[in-house]
Amino acid sequence: MSQDSFRPFDTLLDEGEALRILRAATDGADDGELFLERRRSEALVLDDARIRTASYDASEGFGLRSVRGEVSGYAHSTQISAAALRRAAETARLAVGDGGGVLADPPAGTNQRFYAPADPLGDAAFGVKIDTLREIDAFARALDPRVVQVSATLSASLQEVEILRPEGLRLRDVRPMARLNISVIVEQGGRRESGSAGGGGRHGLAQLMTRHHWEATAREALRIAVVNLDAEAAPAGVMDVVLGPGWPGILLHEAVGHGLEGDFNRKKTSAFAGLLGQQVAARGVTVLDDGTIPDRRGSITVDDEGTPGAKNVLIEDGVLVGYMQDRQNARLMGVAPTGNGRRESYAHMPMPRMTNTYMLGGDADPADILADLKDGIYAVGFGGGQVDITNGKFVFSCTEAYRVRDGKVGAPVKGATLIGDGATALRHIRAIGNDMTLDPGMGNCGKAGQWVPVGVGQPTLLIGGLTVGGSAA
Repeated sequence: MSQDSFRPFDTLLDEGEALRILRAATDGADDGELFLERRRSEALVLDDARIRTASYDASEGFGLRSVRGEVSGYAHSTQISAAALRRAAETARLAVGDGGGVLADPPAGTNQRFYAPADPLGDAAFGVKIDTLREIDAFARALDPRVVQVSATLSASLQEVEILRPEGLRLRDVRPMARLNISVIVEQGGRRESGSAGGGGRHGLAQLMTRHHWEATAREALRIAVVNLDAEAAPAGVMDVVLGPGWPGILLHEAVGHGLEGDFNRKKTSAFAGLLGQQVAARGVTVLDDGTIPDRRGSITVDDEGTPGAKNVLIEDGVLVGYMQDRQNARLMGVAPTGNGRRESYAHMPMPRMTNTYMLGGDADPADILADLKDGIYAVGFGGGQVDITNGKFVFSCTEAYRVRDGKVGAPVKGATLIGDGATALRHIRAIGNDMTLDPGMGNCGKAGQWVPVGVGQPTLLIGGLTVGGSAA
């Protein structure tokens, strides 16, 4: 055992031996790494005044990758040992073939940290967490006699990552995550509606468990549920839409963000492929992906290839200026990695993924934007959505929306869906509010079967000519 023994997660894996195996697996390759991970997570769910779930999970393992051109060889194991590494190297080595590649330069180092390496699972004793959930339930029920059901969830996790590269660079990142979510169901006159609120980020559970915080969250969940009790059937047709700030940025994430990821553009399967330097959005529209915002859900000190998290401008004043890149796609496209190489776990290969994606604010007063809406929808909450990357077409369901006529916000509407395509929606942005807000920390992004935490954000926006699905007006 060498004096500087490589001990990820208290194993006895020797760094020198691990490095020799990795170098043999990547000899003649363009790139590659050994990714080691330990993850622990806890979730407590109170539903209908009872603790329905109390779960604790722990996992660890490694993934070894060798990259040659467009081909990647990857093998992973839950056993962190030299023997398992050697078996994985044989599989990963298949991608290299006869070799001939030149190993890419390693990632640049960084001393920046965007979150503290504290363990959120230990912020409170198990009994205190249970008591907090019960207090939330009692408080929400006491707020309004129409409340018939309350669900509250406290969850926390800690992901520890070590990355070893063939040239000997070794990187470590410790990533906390915590979240509180509250859902409320109300009933009136035989009609039931629901509302939910919550969020979190890369920090401890303690700040989410303060009475001030969870009371505000419960009130917001109740407010949404009560609003929906009075909701009318949504109109249908093509109309102008005002999107509220913050979480409605999920539409931007899905309809535009995925189309700006490097792999889709290298393969020319994105609606934005080949459009660098061209006007793709209305003037004033600037979109960024930023993994450097302290404590945010989508932030990363280093990505899952070791590239430091970065603040990347994607669209500037309506002009497409960049894509999000991992190392492989960046090399094949002749550009620099952007810190967007992400993976769900050691069992997955990295790919270009978003971190915190948002649109900068403009100079319009949100009240003036609404006043200028003659006949349309004001959408401030979203649920599920779907997007086709090849053409940017999207469908999103609204969880909170209102009918607007002659600049007056009227009755809430139920069952509204927004239908359009990202490229057209960007060009039809007519007003940008001065109230850019990030979401409260609740986003998860799926791609190719992998899920990673993300953040979104935007100001109030007026978009012309979206198709609203609902009931005929």
